[in-house]
Amino acid sequence: MGKRRAARDERRTREFAAFVAGAGGRLLHVATLLTAEPPQRCVAAERLLTAALAGTYARWDQLRGEDPYERTRQELAARFAHSAWRHRRPGPPGHGPLAALTPQERLVLVLRLHEGVAEEVTAATLGLPPDRVRAVCARAVAVLRDPDHGRDRDPDRPRDQRAGAAPGSRAAGGRGP
Repeated sequence: MGKRRAARDERRTREFAAFVAGAGGRLLHVATLLTAEPPQRCVAAERLLTAALAGTYARWDQLRGEDPYERTRQELAARFAHSAWRHRRPGPPGHGPLAALTPQERLVLVLRLHEGVAEEVTAATLGLPPDRVRAVCARAVAVLRDPDHGRDRDPDRPRDQRAGAAPGSRAAGGRGP
């Protein structure tokens, strides 16, 4: 019985190592986008990926035909959502390419546009209605297209001092025309 179990554990370890060797780089890139860290210093992304891979490894025998990449991506999303949605502010500018986005916007954008996950699947993964996923994705794309890249997203700045807010306009806190 001990030899059979040892052989099964060795096979499991080899299969998992092969999976990590093949998908680890892409998964690290996804984690780096989620954490909005620069690729040169992605400590939080590495920590996030390690935890997600540990969760996948713990359930490796239970996958039974399920795609391990999909399982690890779901684990990444869940762990990121659990740890990052408490921090609603966008990250400081000049860090990663998605640092101007809130954690929720980054998660939706990475799942939808970078990973190509369907809107309904993204909604189910995050526990959001599909309309909300669509709106968050559209808002994130609009922020990234903005040349000022989030200058007006600082919630601590008074509304009339945000970029593009004309005095007396609704964005400036006035009634508008």
